[in-house]
Amino acid sequence: MKPAMESGMRIRVAVEDHRIPPYFADLYAGSGGEKYGLSFQDFAAILEEVARQYLPPGAKPSEAAELHHSLRLEELALARACANGCETAWECFLNRYRQKLYDAAGAIAREGSVARELADSLYTDLFGTRQTGDGRRISKLASYTGRGSLEGWLRTVLAQEYINRYRSQRRLVSFDDKVQTGPQCVASTGVPADPRLEPAVDAALAGLSAEERLILASYYLDGRTLAEIARMLGVHESTVSRRVERITASVRKRIVRGLRERGMDARAAEEALDADVRDLTVNVRARLQEEKG
Repeated sequence: MKPAMESGMRIRVAVEDHRIPPYFADLYAGSGGEKYGLSFQDFAAILEEVARQYLPPGAKPSEAAELHHSLRLEELALARACANGCETAWECFLNRYRQKLYDAAGAIAREGSVARELADSLYTDLFGTRQTGDGRRISKLASYTGRGSLEGWLRTVLAQEYINRYRSQRRLVSFDDKVQTGPQCVASTGVPADPRLEPAVDAALAGLSAEERLILASYYLDGRTLAEIARMLGVHESTVSRRVERITASVRKRIVRGLRERGMDARAAEEALDADVRDLTVNVRARLQEEKG
C-alpha cells in the first residue's frame, strides 16, 4: 500500500474511533505537517490544546471550528515539529526566520554584538537544550499556538527576552524618572497613598498580556519612541500609537473599577488616578518588568 493511502487510512480511523471533528483532516492536509513527521493524532491534539486555551468550557463546536480555521496552520505545524526535534522542520525554520530574527534583534538592541548575542540565545531556547524528566526537549516553540504569525510571535519573544535581560542587568531606568524626563513626559501630580490603590493597580496590570506589558515597558521604562517600538514589533507607527493609548485607557478603567470594588466612590477613584495612569508610582515598575511565567 502506498504511503499516501496508508496515511489517509490512519486519518479516517482516527476520526471514526476518537470522534475527532472531520474537518481536522482537511486542516492537517493544509498544514503540511506530514512532511515534518507530525502525525495526524499529534496535530489533532495540538488543535484541541489550542481550543482549551482560548475557548471557555462548554464552547460550541462551531466556535471551536471557527477558531481552528483562523489559525496559521502551516506555521503552527512547522513550529511544533521543530519543538519535537524534526531536523527537516528545523532546517526549514532556519531558512525562513534566521535572518529575520537577526534583523529584529538589531532593531531591538541597537548594538551589533548585543543583538547577535540576543538572537543566538533565543535560538538556544527555540531549539531546546534542556530536557524534561522523560527526555523530551523543552522548546519555546511548543508554546506557539498559531493565533498570529510565527514571525510576529518570534519578535515578541525576542523583545521580551531583551526586556528580561535588561532588567536582570539592572540597567532599567526607573518608571518614575522616565515619566518625568523622557520624550513622552507629562507633569506628575502624585497619587494619594490610599492602601486600596496598590492592589487595584497590581490587579489591573496583571491582566495585561506579555506583549501589552512589553509595549508599556518599552515606551515608559526604556523611553523608546513610537517609531522604534513599531520597528521592533514589525508594525506601523500609528498602530503602536493606538495601542499605547488603548492599553493605557484600559488599565485606567480597570484600576478605577478595582478601586470601586474596594469601597471607594466613583469620584474619589477618578481623583486617585488624577489624569493619567502613567502618573502612578505604586507597583507599576515591578509589574511591567515581571517575567512571563
